[in-house]
Amino acid sequence: MPANRRTWLKQMGLGMAGLGIVPLEAFSIQDQGPMYDHFPKDDITRLSSNENPYGPSPAAIAAMTEILKRSNRYNWNYSSDLIRAIAQKHQLKEDNVLISAGSTELLDLQARYFGAAKGSFVISAPTYGYWSKAATDAGYNKIVVPLTADKKQDLGSILAAIRPDTNMLYLCNPNNPTGTLIPDKELTDFIAEATKKLTVVIDEAYLDYTDQPSAARWVSENKNLVIIKTFSKIYGLAGARIGYLLAHEETVAKISASKTWANGDISLASRVAAMASLKDTAFTISCAKHNSSIRSQSIQKLEKLGLRCIPSHTHFIYFSLENYGKDYFGILKQHKIEGTYMYEEVGKWTRITVGTEEEMKRFFQAIS
Repeated sequence: MPANRRTWLKQMGLGMAGLGIVPLEAFSIQDQGPMYDHFPKDDITRLSSNENPYGPSPAAIAAMTEILKRSNRYNWNYSSDLIRAIAQKHQLKEDNVLISAGSTELLDLQARYFGAAKGSFVISAPTYGYWSKAATDAGYNKIVVPLTADKKQDLGSILAAIRPDTNMLYLCNPNNPTGTLIPDKELTDFIAEATKKLTVVIDEAYLDYTDQPSAARWVSENKNLVIIKTFSKIYGLAGARIGYLLAHEETVAKISASKTWANGDISLASRVAAMASLKDTAFTISCAKHNSSIRSQSIQKLEKLGLRCIPSHTHFIYFSLENYGKDYFGILKQHKIEGTYMYEEVGKWTRITVGTEEEMKRFFQAIS
């Protein structure tokens, strides 16, 4: 490491210590996994929003800290660098990429774009559908397709639900809140069939927790396929608000025309954090490894309590409270644990984020 870089780190470490923040060198994952113990704590256990309990990565923290002194400048150069890095990651062209302040903003944007025709769109239930309210309020009609009995998205029924005025369908893969995954071959066949009729929007927020390749590899040749991705989950940048859309260059151009400043609404700190996170693969591999182990243990413990669980491909678990004789949500509130709510009354299905080992220990001590 150059001497000036070492000096900067030491000075920054002293400055951060004065603010009650641990120096950057302490954020070493090495063989121990992400060092979440160094992050500020309060008495709330947050297991509700599918955040990465281990992040951001040490590299992202360092990049954000160093760039703050340049916040008086606009971010044009960094915008181009990030778009280029994302394009290279997915083996696409820069014209295939649109970045924005979180994936939800991109979902809102595409909903407004496709909803301008005042037709209809198809969506599973339950799934991540918060973005759809603004669309339906504007006159974009929602066609809801229930999940299968094993909580998977019913691709056959989704195709059958398409009407003459339907111009878009949405899939979250893996699905939130159920954690189920549409296998790559099955999804590829579905995309080929469905995009003959309309645009397929696939939200891949949680795909990084799996080994499955992104469906983004098809966007260069398919104008009716849109992929939404985010840095909020495995990269641990939920608060930084940064996501991106991958699509055919003509589709990107049309959707981005709806924005006043396409690719320009992300802060400098968020941009450099995203770039650093893309390079820090050791951190994301470590997060996925820890999540897999703790998720498996947590499912076993839930099942020992007589609670049915859906096999998960994410960092959250969907389970039934049907056989739980206590006031589950009251217990969480009493122990200052943030959970979610009842997604389905039939079967009393709810979801819990997989936290750190210590956080899950607190959770199970409370509900057992």
